[in-house]
Amino acid sequence: MNVTTHNCYGTDHFFIFRLFLLQYGTVRFFFIKTDYCMNRFRQIKLCIVPFLLLTAFSHIQAATLPANASMTLDDAVHIGLERSRMLEIARLDRDMTSQKIRETWAQVLPQISSDFTYTRSLKPSVLFFPDIFNGGTSNSFIPLVISADNAATATINVRQALFNGSAFAGIKAAGILRKMSNEAYRNAEAAVIADIKMSYFDALISRDQLKLIEQSIERWQQSRKDTRAMFRQGVAADIDTLKAYLSVENLRPDLIQAENRVATTMTKLKNVIGIPLDSTVILSGKLELSSATYPQDIAAAYREALDSRPDLRQLDLQVKAEGEKVSAARAERYPVISAFGQFESQTAFNDNVKTSESRWPVSTAVGLEVSLPIFTGYRTSAQVAQARITQMQTRTRVEDLKDAIRAEVEVRLLNFRESQKRIDVQSKTISVAERSYKISLLRFKEGIGTRLELTDAELQLNKAKTNYLQAVYDYLVASVQLDKALGRSETSVSAK
Repeated sequence: MNVTTHNCYGTDHFFIFRLFLLQYGTVRFFFIKTDYCMNRFRQIKLCIVPFLLLTAFSHIQAATLPANASMTLDDAVHIGLERSRMLEIARLDRDMTSQKIRETWAQVLPQISSDFTYTRSLKPSVLFFPDIFNGGTSNSFIPLVISADNAATATINVRQALFNGSAFAGIKAAGILRKMSNEAYRNAEAAVIADIKMSYFDALISRDQLKLIEQSIERWQQSRKDTRAMFRQGVAADIDTLKAYLSVENLRPDLIQAENRVATTMTKLKNVIGIPLDSTVILSGKLELSSATYPQDIAAAYREALDSRPDLRQLDLQVKAEGEKVSAARAERYPVISAFGQFESQTAFNDNVKTSESRWPVSTAVGLEVSLPIFTGYRTSAQVAQARITQMQTRTRVEDLKDAIRAEVEVRLLNFRESQKRIDVQSKTISVAERSYKISLLRFKEGIGTRLELTDAELQLNKAKTNYLQAVYDYLVASVQLDKALGRSETSVSAK
């Protein structure tokens, strides 16, 4: 969009405003201005700019996902990773961990503070002295004013920990905590990727199952036309035309259910990847075998899972972090050594003295502080015991998770192999069923075969295609589950 203005107050200058809507809704503003009638522009920009921004943002919403957008599985994964609220929470948790680490380091960094105090005396402070200098006795006292009308004190304090065993152990634990947050993010990412892939495959098989029903209806409709022609020729009986009609109509409920499954699976997919539910998306992927390789035996798969599973790594790191907590609790028995310094300046003056004429004498001091607990009422030993028990509990959870991973890997690998075998069997069955249907159809047209023979051949063909489609779907689902069980979280996929 270009807006150009010329000849304002007799001066030929111009102003250009451009708005670009990029593929993902990015907005850029470019202002090219010269020294012309800026006062007048200021008067109208408050009306023009809000209108342009509202228009831009409305276009951004429409440009986020083009109408009838084609989407591969890679596209769905990438969009889902960018928009996943679960990953956003994991990213915020990781940011929170970084700030906690900064907070832990604060215990060993210099601590600098400053104080300023001003005191206004409403009534002067006095101190009583024996009146022995004016001929008085020891039993008589005279008041002496010891405060000024105004007093102020400015102080700067510096403290640096030289040795703090608990803080040093906390810093080591904080470094481990950062690694734990990264593994937690990987675990969340793997879960999001698996959910997106499963939803995408659900949408694909619903679409393909709908196509199979539509193809079956088309075959029966053609068969009904052929049966009517044969009936008019006196070759087929009236009951054959009725059976052909019923064969078509009996598929109508299946067609309605299949259309509903397509709609529901697409809605779930849009929700998972975080795009508007009213957007139109065309899936360009296919249910086809992937080229990914997997371990041939359970032992190799189990070793890969132990090396790659983010949840297991997270628990292992937690064991190490709790070991540092044991050290931190034990360090409570050690002395804490700190160095400190103080810079102080103070003044006091009455109202008849100017502030600029007041004196600010300076005093400085440095020192070393050693704090050593002698007896804490068994608090330290109890804290050490609690930290050790917590570490033992986490180690037990690690062993329990390893057993669960071993069982999960075995189940996922067996399911994957079973789906591979079914695909090999069903791929051969389809060709036989197609040939059987063609022969039965030809026999029926020639008056040799029966309607029952043709119906049975149609059912066998439809069942063979459905079983093969389900086998491929189960294969892809098993591969996603096996990837997650092995700790694989690659975003690249083969189904495109």
